[in-house]
Amino acid sequence: MKFKIPDTPEELFRQGGEKFFNIQKWIPLIFFIFLITFVAGTSFYSVEQDEVGIIRRFGKYQRTTDPGLHWKFPFGIENLDKVKVKHVFKEEFGFRTVQAGVKTQYSNKSYADEALMLTGDLNVLDVSWIVQFTVKDPVKLLFNVKDPKSTVRDISESVMRQVIGDHSVAEALTSHKNQINNAVKIKLQEVLDSYDSGIKIGALELQEVLPPERVAPSFNRVNQAEQEREEVIQQALKGKEQIILEEKGKAERTISEAEGYATARVERAEGDANKFLKTWNAYKSAKQVTRKRIYLETIEEIIPKAGQIFIFEPEANGALPLLNLNK
Repeated sequence: MKFKIPDTPEELFRQGGEKFFNIQKWIPLIFFIFLITFVAGTSFYSVEQDEVGIIRRFGKYQRTTDPGLHWKFPFGIENLDKVKVKHVFKEEFGFRTVQAGVKTQYSNKSYADEALMLTGDLNVLDVSWIVQFTVKDPVKLLFNVKDPKSTVRDISESVMRQVIGDHSVAEALTSHKNQINNAVKIKLQEVLDSYDSGIKIGALELQEVLPPERVAPSFNRVNQAEQEREEVIQQALKGKEQIILEEKGKAERTISEAEGYATARVERAEGDANKFLKTWNAYKSAKQVTRKRIYLETIEEIIPKAGQIFIFEPEANGALPLLNLNK
């Protein structure tokens, strides 16, 4: 089909008017299709598995939707915000990971502005750490926090500086790392909760606590001296405890012996007293017999202890030696 060029301007306008009226018949259908497409595009939405949907009606919170396909009012009446509630966010301080993997690569850029901190005894430390957090309340996060990432970074750095400033350089380098780590985590969560941020701190880990590079050798020597000092103190305390245990054992043994001796003396005294009472009661009943029995028992006890024994008779002229009963 060949297109015929109109001979006159009037013929050109006539043909254009006919085509316009032909297109005009399709305008309502085109508008309806556009309207349906627009309504569908602004009404239906999907939420992924690791997130929830927050619906705001004229800016006010309306409801929270779970993962899946959902519908909302179109034309901007209701707006959607998606918040990842199962994702673990991580922020690094004092260093940056360029590529994670078997052989992790780190950035060579210096982050001294966030890593250098002042201790309680006015020394400087280079501190690096990691903060991991999740969203525990997406509504609070959406309405109370403008930039969650910057909020967590600013508060983490502030709290870390405060806690490091409460410790000496020796404590931060050696014995109080775990205490500092736990204190920062607790205080960071307290501050976030006071802001109603809806953020939960999952982990906070100190990576390195080091002196600045210029004074690192001196700090290492001091640290080594501190470690040797602690080792000597521990050895002395160990020896002290051992001596104390030995002396306590001796004291307890002496006390036990004394108590045993006292018990034996008391029992012996009680036995002697009972024997005397029985003898006295027997003497009161039969004085002559009891006196003779006591005399004989005493002689029987004395004679074996005597040396050489002599018997003197009144009528004899000399001494008569008695047989050696001991042998």
